[in-house]
Amino acid sequence: MTLSLVSGLKLDADQAQRLLKALSDPLRRQVLEQLSSGERCVCDLTESMALSQSRLSFHLKVMKDAGLLGDRQKGRWVYYRIQPESLNALQGWLHELTRSCETAASSCCE
Repeated sequence: MTLSLVSGLKLDADQAQRLLKALSDPLRRQVLEQLSSGERCVCDLTESMALSQSRLSFHLKVMKDAGLLGDRQKGRWVYYRIQPESLNALQGWLHELTRSCETAASSCCE
């Protein structure tokens, strides 16, 4: 099922599933909260979240693969940022799903 969004973006059920899975982990939600104030270096995230780099890297990869995060490399450091269009697309998908649920059943059984 693909739902069209107001912004013109489309999100299919598989994409929505990847985004929801990425958001389902409490640690990944903490990463999003850390990034909500803007781009951060992975070294800053490791320190502020008191995580090993390997553990954080796993979660960052899941989020990046889902499309929640973007990154850029500067020297030996990687900087991560939230991809707001992915969150907007998921929000739109959920909104359209909610609107679909409000449709009354047809009267074929009467």
